[in-house]
Amino acid sequence: MTGAPLSFTLGEAENILHISPHLCFNGQCRTAFEHYQRIFGGHITTMLTYGESPMASQVDPELYGHIVHATLQLGDIELTGVDQLPCDYGKPQGFFVTLTIDGAARAKEIFTALAENGEIRFAFQQTFWSPGFGVLTDQFFVPWEINSVESPISA
Repeated sequence: MTGAPLSFTLGEAENILHISPHLCFNGQCRTAFEHYQRIFGGHITTMLTYGESPMASQVDPELYGHIVHATLQLGDIELTGVDQLPCDYGKPQGFFVTLTIDGAARAKEIFTALAENGEIRFAFQQTFWSPGFGVLTDQFFVPWEINSVESPISA
């Protein structure tokens, strides 16, 4: 489909309520979301298996325990996920989930926890734009950028 670009900017698109990362897994969605909840906090509000869903009759019974939809609620942010069907799964590529954390010490804790059993691609360190920044791929193959800011001290 070609044509003119959309005639609004994101700031003017009042019907867009929020954007949520939707992460795809190869059978590890439940484990990943429980791991993310331990690191970030928040509440897992949905953990629906294929077997519990209306899709149960459409999937192999071996996949009934896999997750068709998970939601980790982090304040106003939703992190969602799925165990894709084996024929559809591919390792994530072409994006990062970027977290901006208030305080370099807390950002480094999150970076270290996410990097466990994963791959550090850019070690957490001070940069010209941030008191602490790092890039990693976690044990579930999700690529992350962890960025920190320092809030101004209130008087």
